[in-house]
Amino acid sequence: MNKLIIAAGTGFLGQVLVNHFKDKFEEIIILTRGNTKIEDGIKYLNWNAKTFSGWEKEFENTTVLINLTGKSVDCRYTKENKKEILLSRIESTKILNKAVLNCQNPPKHFLNSSTSTIYRFSLDKEMDEINGEIGNDFSMNVAQSWEKAFFKTETPKTIKTALRTSIVLGKHGGAFIPLKTLAKFGFGGQQGKGNQFISWVHETDFARAIELIIEREMTGVVNIVSPKPIENRNFMALLRKAVKVPFGVPINETLLKLGAILIRTEPELVLKSRNVIPKKLQQNGFQFEFDTLEKALKNLV
Repeated sequence: MNKLIIAAGTGFLGQVLVNHFKDKFEEIIILTRGNTKIEDGIKYLNWNAKTFSGWEKEFENTTVLINLTGKSVDCRYTKENKKEILLSRIESTKILNKAVLNCQNPPKHFLNSSTSTIYRFSLDKEMDEINGEIGNDFSMNVAQSWEKAFFKTETPKTIKTALRTSIVLGKHGGAFIPLKTLAKFGFGGQQGKGNQFISWVHETDFARAIELIIEREMTGVVNIVSPKPIENRNFMALLRKAVKVPFGVPINETLLKLGAILIRTEPELVLKSRNVIPKKLQQNGFQFEFDTLEKALKNLV
C-alpha cells in the first residue's frame, strides 16, 4: 500500500488508525486544523474542512482516503451545536468529494465516517446493512444527510465506503474513559431502564475492520460493530467487574437527564437502544479479536 490520507486524524480514532497503519503505508498524511508540520515521519497539513488551501494537491496518487471529520456529538443539542454537528460533517464530505474529482489520479478508495446510530431505536430486531431500519430523529437525520452528501457525488475512478461505526472502546479516548470513571466512583449501575442495547467495538477491531474493507474493496455501507450488542445493565455489570467495584448505583432517566445537563451532553447517547450487527464484515470472513465485551474489557482495563 502506498499513500494514506486521514482527514481529522489527530483525534482518538485517527490516532488508532495511524498506529495501526503506520507500517503498512509508505506515506501517511493527516489533514488537521492544527499547524502544518512533519512529526515521526507523518505529514500534518492544515485545512479548515471547508475550502481548498493547497492540501488538495496531495490527493494525487493516493491509495486510501479516510474522512473522520465531524464535531463530537458529546454535547448539548442546542440549536448552535446541532447546526455545527450537521455542517461539520456535510461540508467536509463535500469538499473531499470535490478534491477527489479534481485529481488526474484520484484516491483509489474513499472511506467516510458514518454512524450505527442511523438505525432506529430497537429492543427486538438486530439491524444489519440489508434489513436495518433507518429511523427519524435529529441524529438519524444527520447520519442520512451525511451519507447522502458522500454518495451523491459520483467519483468514477474512486470506490466508496461509508463506515457505520458504533461506540469504539479504547484505552486513550472515546466513551470508555468516562464510563470507567463512573464505575470506579460507584455509579456503574444500569442507566435508565437498562434494557437498551449498546453496540460497541474494540479499537483494535475497528482498525482491523477498516483494513479488511480496504483489502477486499468493500463498498456501500458497512457496520463496524462487534457481533453481540449487549444490554446496558449487562454492559455496566461487566464494567464494574472489570474495575473491581462490587456495587453500582443505578441512574434512572430523570437523574440521567439532570446529569446530562451538568456534564453538557445528551441523555440520548446513553438511552438509545442501538441493536446493530456486522453482517457484511462477517460475510467477508472477518474474525473479531474481541468478539465479547469480557475480552474487550479485560484488554482495556
